[in-house]
Formats: sequence, C-alpha cells, structure tokens
Amino acid sequence: MSITYKDAGVDISLANKILKELKPEIESTFKRDAMFGIGKFAGFYRITDNLVLAASIDGVGTKVKLAKMAGNCFVIGEDIVNHSVNDLIVHNVKPLFFLDYIAMEKLNPKFFKQIIKGIVKACKLNDISLIGGETAEMPSIYYKEMFDVAGCIIGIVEINKIIDGRNIKENDVVIAVSSNGLHTNGFSLVNKIFFENNNYNLNDYIPELKSNLKNTLLKPHLSYKKLIFKLNQAGVEIKAMAHITGGGIIDNFSRVIPKNFCAIIYKEKIKVLKIFNFIQKIGEISEEEMYRTFNMGVGFIIVTSPEYSEKVKNIGNKIGYNLYEIGKIIKSKKNIKVEIC
Repeated sequence: MSITYKDAGVDISLANKILKELKPEIESTFKRDAMFGIGKFAGFYRITDNLVLAASIDGVGTKVKLAKMAGNCFVIGEDIVNHSVNDLIVHNVKPLFFLDYIAMEKLNPKFFKQIIKGIVKACKLNDISLIGGETAEMPSIYYKEMFDVAGCIIGIVEINKIIDGRNIKENDVVIAVSSNGLHTNGFSLVNKIFFENNNYNLNDYIPELKSNLKNTLLKPHLSYKKLIFKLNQAGVEIKAMAHITGGGIIDNFSRVIPKNFCAIIYKEKIKVLKIFNFIQKIGEISEEEMYRTFNMGVGFIIVTSPEYSEKVKNIGNKIGYNLYEIGKIIKSKKNIKVEIC
C-alpha cells in the first residue's frame, strides 16, 4: 500500500493551513520598516532608505536521526548553513552572519563537536561569520541520545536589488539547478520506508545507486551562493529564484510567481535522481506525493528572460553546477501558480 509524508508524521497541508489562518495576527506585529509580509523565503526589515536586512531560520529535521545512526554529524552542520544561505540568495541577499541552536537530551561531546565543525566549514565556504548560538540539554523533551539542530541567518541587500518575481513576464524561461540528493527534506518518510518498514541498513549497497544508503542519503545540502554570485558578476538578468525544500517544486516555486502568471514545468525535462526513483519503488509512493515531498533532483530554480537563458546555463555549468531548462512562464487567470505536466 502506498504511504505518504503524512503517514510518516509530517502534515505539510495542515501546517500551511494554520499559517494562513494566523497570517493576519503575525503581520499585525509589523512595524513601519517590516516589509512584504510573511511567505517569502526570508523576512525583510528596512534599516535605511536604501538598505534592508533579511533573515531566515530553519532546521535540518529528521536527517539528524540518520546522521546519528551513521556516526557522522559533520554533514548536518553543513546542511543547516547551506540551507539557510540558499533561503537568502533566492532574494539576492548577501549573507552576513549565522547563529546556531543545538538541543540535546544530554550533551554528547563527539556529536556536538562534529556539528559545530560542520557549521564552521560551511560558514567558511559561504564567507559568513558564526557569531553565536545556543546549546540546550533537555532530558525531559528528547528521547535518549537524540538531538535537534537549527540555525538563524542574517543578510543585507539594497532595496532596489531585491529579487522576488515581480518582474516576471510571459515566455520567461524556467531553469533548474540540480541537487545532489535529498538535501534536508523528506527524511521522516525515508526513515519510515527504509528503516521501519523494510529493515534496511545504512551500509546496505544498492546496485541501482551504485552506492550504499549512507553515502547517498547523507550527502550535504548544496549551497548555490557561488552560482548566484557568478551570475550577478556577469550581469545576467534574474527575474526570480526558488530554493526547493519541503513541499517540493510546486509549494516553493509558487512563492515567487506573481498574480496572473503560471509556471509550466515539463516533467519529462526534469533530471530525476536515481535515489528518488528508488524511494518511490521501495515505498510504493505515488508520483504526486513524491513531487510534494522531495526536490526530485531540482535543488534550485532560476527564472530569466529567453535572451539570457543560454548564458545562465553556460556560466553555471562551467563552475560545476548542472543547469537546464524545465519550463516557461505563461499568463493565467487560474489560481494555480505552478503546474507540473
């Protein structure tokens, strides 16, 4: 029988519904310099007529369970920083500094050091400062030897350089940037499929993947900062960007598509990674559920005008990313911002 992310304990629809209900209350706290409302990848606060601070906060979710099983928590330190950086650069924000939050049932020196070292490695990679954090021991909250990792990132952008989709036009091109795996999303479902329902081991070699599960599932979340820096340096026009995390392409890309437009994504053009095909087969998961839960091989999306499309792809591919077209923007009066067909 097919299982869903909800069966694994994660109800994205319910969370979205509650946030929609609470949006007026949340935005009632906004002071004059708070900008845009909630729903973007970052929150914005004007500090001068020209400069805006942007902030984002997130966690690595149940990937911590696999990292602990593998005895490798360096990766989740990298994950939380790279994930957070991506949530700023989608709006053309320059990340400045980072703060971490690590909560454990009881302080485990080995894992704590690994997490911090992973965070430091990623901060150096992304040229940002780790300026503080919080470590909490909560034996009455977390079950034995378990822990959680989250982080907050702050960046800065000139107000006229914020990218949020407002300049999107008909026939603009949708370009995918490949992920290297699951990044930090869908692990509650992965845990259920592989380790609860089917008794896999992290060291099991999977012929279809030409790797064991540990190496495939615990690849660090990619940072796309270098790519966006190079595109800006080359002066290419970027209309919108999206970081594809929980909720998949539809939920995340919809956040930057303006009213009366729709992004048409052609499924046959998406270079789905083998790990997602394997997850779908083992879990007997519907295609719709796969696209709602996982990035499916698309870690980031860029929208540009047709005349810049080839240049964007060439720049990205030259520096080691994999960029390719997956769709286009059309005019639409339907209440659908992203359609995968």
